[in-house]
Amino acid sequence: MNRSRFVVALAMVGFALLSYYGVREKNPITGENQHVGLSQEQEVVLGLQSAPEMADQFGGLDPDASVQSDVESVGQRVVSQSVARQTPYKFQFHVLADPRTVNAFALPGGPVFITRALLSRLGSEAQLAGVLGHEVGHVVARHASEQIAKSQLAQGLVGAVGVATQDQRAAQAAAFVAQMAQMKYGRQDETQADALGVDLMSSAGYDPREMVEVMHVLKKASGGSPQPEFFSTHPDPGNREERIRQLIAAKFPGGVPGNLKRGREIRMGDTSP
Repeated sequence: MNRSRFVVALAMVGFALLSYYGVREKNPITGENQHVGLSQEQEVVLGLQSAPEMADQFGGLDPDASVQSDVESVGQRVVSQSVARQTPYKFQFHVLADPRTVNAFALPGGPVFITRALLSRLGSEAQLAGVLGHEVGHVVARHASEQIAKSQLAQGLVGAVGVATQDQRAAQAAAFVAQMAQMKYGRQDETQADALGVDLMSSAGYDPREMVEVMHVLKKASGGSPQPEFFSTHPDPGNREERIRQLIAAKFPGGVPGNLKRGREIRMGDTSP
């Protein structure tokens, strides 16, 4: 191995590790010490800047103003009556016009989206609160900022392998390993967001058992045969369902209180093909 290439590669590794491990913050919501790639202020700016482009990828915002208002109302209730209100994030809730893609997601800093296709499949206000609570959970847990930091670390290490060896196959193998590691973290993030979703929706007065029903909706939408869990950032809905039941039992060992409700029914019609 060329000595100069080795020195450069070693410096790249050192810089990548220092950049990653040198930024560590305690999350007051989760209690975790996290390596993050953005400040909270940067997360807000990134989310607001990215929101229009993300909406365009799903057919833009749904033109039904009453639907937008209803979803915004449920989302803000989840935020205002839970620990999410203690964060500096600017939460906004939007319905995307896409009638076929069953999805919901959150951008850093607060923008939350749900597609018409998923919304049309939900049967109650509490199910909607569960979906939105899950996405708010991603935001308050700072999962996007964590993933950005991990991605920067992985890119630095993969680049160092390529410089040191001048072997593209080795670099590609390192990139694949790095990608698999990030997918694993993604699944852990989904599990944590489920736990936060249970807490957030129940704090807002919604019955968390409706989140189990959301898993049934997702499983049905997948045709009952989701892709293998290891290669997905979203865990198998069946596995998530069992974990959610365990979370609810741990939070309410005496049973779910009677004052937690399903809320009104959602009746939009199923737009699935």
